[in-house]
Amino acid sequence: MTTQTSAAAPSAVLATPSSGSRASRTPAVVFCSLLIGALLYTAWSLLRDIDASGTVITTWTPFLLLGLALLIALGFEFVNGFHDTANAVATVIYTNSLPARFAVVWSGLWNFLGVLFSSGAVAFGIIALLPVELILQVGSSAGFAMVFALLLAAIIWNLGTWWLGLPASSSHTLIGSIIGVGVANALMHGRDGTSGVDWAQAGKVGYALLFSPILGFACAAVLLLGLRKLVKNRALYEAPKGDQPPPLWIRSLLIVTCTGVSFAHGSNDGQKGMGLIMLILVGTLPMAYALNRTMPEEQSQQFVVVAEDTRQALSGYITEPLLSAKPREVLTQFIRTPQASPLLVPALAALAGDIGHQVDSYGIAGIPAEAVSNVRNDMYLTSEAIRLMDKHGLLDVDAATRQTVQQFKVAIDDATRFIPLWVKVAVALALGLGTMVGWKRIVVTVGEKIGKTHLTYAQGASAELVAMCTIGAADHFGLPVSTTHVLSSGVAGTMVANGSGVQGRTIRNLAMAWILTLPMSILLSGTLYWLLTRFI
Repeated sequence: MTTQTSAAAPSAVLATPSSGSRASRTPAVVFCSLLIGALLYTAWSLLRDIDASGTVITTWTPFLLLGLALLIALGFEFVNGFHDTANAVATVIYTNSLPARFAVVWSGLWNFLGVLFSSGAVAFGIIALLPVELILQVGSSAGFAMVFALLLAAIIWNLGTWWLGLPASSSHTLIGSIIGVGVANALMHGRDGTSGVDWAQAGKVGYALLFSPILGFACAAVLLLGLRKLVKNRALYEAPKGDQPPPLWIRSLLIVTCTGVSFAHGSNDGQKGMGLIMLILVGTLPMAYALNRTMPEEQSQQFVVVAEDTRQALSGYITEPLLSAKPREVLTQFIRTPQASPLLVPALAALAGDIGHQVDSYGIAGIPAEAVSNVRNDMYLTSEAIRLMDKHGLLDVDAATRQTVQQFKVAIDDATRFIPLWVKVAVALALGLGTMVGWKRIVVTVGEKIGKTHLTYAQGASAELVAMCTIGAADHFGLPVSTTHVLSSGVAGTMVANGSGVQGRTIRNLAMAWILTLPMSILLSGTLYWLLTRFI
């Protein structure tokens, strides 16, 4: 079978039915119904939570900004769906394991489930990259400008690379957008641009994004070579013949790996939107979303005990009193530029005592509306300060005190790092529905333009299996990685291992998109942030 013959099969697979047929209208009706249902469900959930929290509505302006911010955030996840998830279905489509339309619906379903069962670790890891002053004032005009700028920049770049059929990384784009806002915010306030970002956290994320495609390339190549040594079935290493599906066991393997990649993508990428949506909700509706009001009373009482234990334990290590310094200012400055100071421990002890007193007086669910934002900000400052002090070796205390402080951090995170079910459902629907449209451009690139020969069953399974495991592991450790980079590099790795080679032009384009994504998203978001602060 010649290369030309094998390459013709996907075109038939990807052909779409006539738009005038009843069959072609049914999916559109179902899609629109789900989209409208998702928007109505989101609006109903918001109104329900507002009513339950007792929030008094004096003006509708914040709610209009909130609605716009939520639409943009869900729009980002929608674009992410058809931009990134196309990678998951490329292998099953190009090996004739599943029909194209069924494959994208199947992938969308498992993306949906992946979001619902996600841990939330990635969501709050993304937030930690943002400038601390904007996190503490996210409900302000600058806070809304930040959210709008970074999401719009990510959407613009994702749509541009999608239009060109380039599998660029949505994760890469979002991280760049966050860095751009941080740098612009620092420069606009007369500070060094490098002070606007938590570079330690950015470096951790950057390493994950950098090494995951290298890992995907190498592991997929090694896996394919291992399969050749262990499994001698020739059918596994042949390209599909026409529209003929592969043998059942091969087909099952490919469907399972496609399912795993889709689930892992939803679990990892869906959290990025969730984290930003929670940031928006906390800033706009602090009474409803700043603190986890579903915490039971006994957990609130335990919180008070741990806060007091932390205050007392740290008091024994105070070498210099705060005097005129305020604990919030000390910790805010430390989070912005982590440096040792004799005021850190007394500031941490003082804030732990203040937080414990507030919770002891009212309970988590009963903190007055006018105090909710301040208490939540104090909790955020304390948690981040503990994390950074421990990371930089500045928590110079005995083992028992260190354990007490870490227990306090866990209690704070339980009270502040929560994601309501409706947010997960809304993001899951946006990602899942996005998977079902616009997928063809990226699928064609992955399936036809990376390698010089048609994708074989073994190559598809190897690339998918490596992507599934890599993304799943990243989700476990709270690291955002790129489904696009891992899978497309995995396909390239199998082509090299198979001796068929890769198409130089496509690889150059992919590398160019990879190299340009970070600086372009930084430039886009920084410029948009500067412009939006002039108008919001």
